[in-house]
Amino acid sequence: MAKTEQIKKTRQPRSKLYSRLWRYVDSNRPLVVTAVCLQTIRQIADLVCPLLSGLAIDAIGLGKGEADLPKVFTLVAVIVLLRLVKYALLHVGAILNQRISSRVSYSLRRDVFQKLLTLPVSYFDNRQTGDILSVLSYDVDTVKNSLVNNIQVLFSLVLDIAISAIMMALILPELMLVFCVTVPLSIAFAVFISRYVRPFFRARSKTLGKLNGFTEEMISGQKTIRAYGRQEEIVAKYAVQNHEAAEASQKARARGALMGPGMNLINNISLTLISIFGGILYLMKRALLGDVSAFVQYSRRFLEPIRRVGDILGDLQSAFSASERIFDVLDEPTETADAPDAKILTDVAGEVSMEHITFGYTEDKTVISDLSLCAKPGSLVAIVGHTGAGKTTIINLLMRFYDAQKGLIAVDGKGILTLTRDSLRRGYTMVLQDTWLFEGTVFENVAYGKEGVTLQQVEEVCKVAGIHDYVRHLPQGYDTIIRGGGTGISKGQKQMLTIARAMLMDSPMLILDEATSNVDTRTEQKIQSAMRKLMEGRTCFVIAHRLSTIRHADLILVMENGSVQEQGTHEELMAKNGVYAALYHSQFENG
Repeated sequence: MAKTEQIKKTRQPRSKLYSRLWRYVDSNRPLVVTAVCLQTIRQIADLVCPLLSGLAIDAIGLGKGEADLPKVFTLVAVIVLLRLVKYALLHVGAILNQRISSRVSYSLRRDVFQKLLTLPVSYFDNRQTGDILSVLSYDVDTVKNSLVNNIQVLFSLVLDIAISAIMMALILPELMLVFCVTVPLSIAFAVFISRYVRPFFRARSKTLGKLNGFTEEMISGQKTIRAYGRQEEIVAKYAVQNHEAAEASQKARARGALMGPGMNLINNISLTLISIFGGILYLMKRALLGDVSAFVQYSRRFLEPIRRVGDILGDLQSAFSASERIFDVLDEPTETADAPDAKILTDVAGEVSMEHITFGYTEDKTVISDLSLCAKPGSLVAIVGHTGAGKTTIINLLMRFYDAQKGLIAVDGKGILTLTRDSLRRGYTMVLQDTWLFEGTVFENVAYGKEGVTLQQVEEVCKVAGIHDYVRHLPQGYDTIIRGGGTGISKGQKQMLTIARAMLMDSPMLILDEATSNVDTRTEQKIQSAMRKLMEGRTCFVIAHRLSTIRHADLILVMENGSVQEQGTHEELMAKNGVYAALYHSQFENG
């Protein structure tokens, strides 16, 4: 199925978004409380300094012979000590903040990854892999960097504002009237800009996810791109998407940058008014010079955090947009739960039946209509047909990756909807056309699906699969590390390793989806002969375009437009001289 863009969702209320994000931070409460306490001590130590500075100025006496030098030196020493305390606590706070950030990003990635493992196959069919990976990497890092790292800063700034306001009110309460105008103006401006820029940051996250998806797809398809000489076309397409991502990022940053200059303008107006009215009070002898100096210093400490809060609010829009994508994944509905009375499939004989099955991936397009078949225990059932006839869809339905809209699928007479998915899927072993090998030894890859496997057992199935001699000549034999999904190993060799893995399983039913499409005819015959011996007593479904691989099947189903057009053995279908015979002759004539 083609990948499509993620379905748009109704945006959840911002308050709920904040609450869900905070739960991840609050899960580290001991560290958060410690960081807050240290931050509070640091802020108090830092904010006492302007008051002490004002007292030191008054103690000098402005050259009137009233200088109290011991007091001045004592105040200066206290200020230096408080500054040292501030920077020591700042360092410890930074370490704590990084630890909190790492734990939050770890928790987010863990929850997203665990959620992905519970989502239905349809979720991955409709999304680009790169876009999903972007949530795990870019969006989580954005939340970590833009949100978590700013929480301590935001708390620090709020504390700065509160303590500075208290100190100014104690020194010269008359001058506080200036803030009655400028502070509400700053808040209104910050709220307006935050709401204005949020859609642009949301668009940035979306375009970057799309770009990552395209990048992942193109890197995975490098050989095909080079084989068809499409490098220039791909570069051009990448340039378009890269430009869109850059434009979205630039627009978001440009609009977010409106916050700083606007807040600076309001702050400068505040400082100008404070300087003017403070000077007037000094001239009227209603305030000491030290008081005015201290008030101006506190006003700077009061106004600068307000400006920085505005900047942080703009930066947080990026985190909120990224968190929306994260919570979109976390809110995705999981696979339909097993029925409350679902039974565990045990003692499987392997009889599989489908009765009048109708299914479509979308409501407006039916892929399979009124399909019925019956596979006897231990039989080899082959499913053939043109591309899009519904062959792979049958496997999706047998494994309950999707559920049919109509009809009944049963194993040993038990409807699969009445069974637990886990036990049903464990009843099958699958070998797909797209081989999957993880980074590990050859032994680990072959023994992947079964615990307690010995080297001798792995060697035996590899001999039957025709891959033992190849493995034996590897540098470390079965201890050779396979890297990067099987880099350096041919597709046929990878396919035979996955077939050996399937042979090792003791599942009563086997599914081979184009399992021999990447091996030569001679190897293909070896595998088929070995599979016939090994799969005795197991029900085996084989989906293949190469009809030479299924001549000895007990039952061949010929699919056409989602329904079975013909069924029987190879000889019976050839005698009918119908659809199967035409397919068979066309392959050998073209081969």
